[in-house]
Order: sequence, then structure tokens, then C-alpha cells
Amino acid sequence: MNLPNKLSFFRLLLIPIILLILYSNLEYRIYIATIIFIIASVTDAIDGYIARSRNLITDFGKFIDPLVDKILVISVFVYLVSTQTIPGWMVIIIIFREFVISGFRIVAASKGVVVAASNLAKLKTQSQILAVIFALLELPYYLIVMLIAVILTIISGAQYIYNGRDLFKEE
Repeated sequence: MNLPNKLSFFRLLLIPIILLILYSNLEYRIYIATIIFIIASVTDAIDGYIARSRNLITDFGKFIDPLVDKILVISVFVYLVSTQTIPGWMVIIIIFREFVISGFRIVAASKGVVVAASNLAKLKTQSQILAVIFALLELPYYLIVMLIAVILTIISGAQYIYNGRDLFKEE
């Protein structure tokens, strides 16, 4: 297990901590959880940089890194829906896209193709992270930031399907 993959697992371990804090009665729970969420999000950029700069990119890393990103972001989105901070329909669209693309990745893997995250998908992830931070802190215009994240989520999902349409052709 290389360092970038260890950072992905570290990020995975932070998720239940963030949720425990959010659902706790701590006085500054939102700020504490947001800081930990930001730390988790920054490790995503760090593990990607290390993997690329040290040529440590692995098929396992291409799988686990985006999966952990999805779990991190969706977990906090579900919390935000439960507190009625953001509308549920936005999160349903995001979760739907993630399931569809995960299924797409499974089909691709069954044909020996590993689908790495596209630049648009990376932008989608960054927009979702920003939306989480804005919504947790209830910063001005957080719903607009969330809407942008939803739009990028839809477009990046469509891009994956379009670019991989040959994977669905019968042989």
C-alpha cells in the first residue's frame, strides 16, 4: 500500500468522525466538522499530487480515491438534507449519478478498462466540496453553489457515458 492509497484510507477514517461531530451536541460542532472536512478534502489533492509526481498511480488508487471522495461528500450531503439545509432532490441527483457511474466503471472493468476520473469529474468533485463547506457554514449563496455542483454532476456523468458508449456495444 503506497502513500497516496494510505491517504485515501485516512480520508475514509475521517468520515465517521465528521458525522459523529455533526450529530453531537458540541458547541462548535459545525466549525470543527467543517475543519476536519476541509482536511479530508485537502488530502485528496495531496494524494493525487504524490501519486502523479512519484509515479505511484495504481488501478487500486484509481478505484479507491474517487470512491472515498463520493462517500465523504455524500455523507455530509445526507446530513445537510436531514437538517433541511439543502433540498433532498439535489442530493438524490448526485447519488443517482454516482451509482450510474460506479456501474459504468464496473462494466468497463469487466472489459479490462480502468476508467480514471476526467478533468470535468475532478471539477465536479471540487464544486461538491465547496458546496458542502458553503452549506455547512450557511454562507451566502450556498444554494447557488450547490446548484452549480448539481449541474456539473449531471454534465460530468453524461460525459462519462458518452465517452464510454463503445463499452455498451454488443460484441
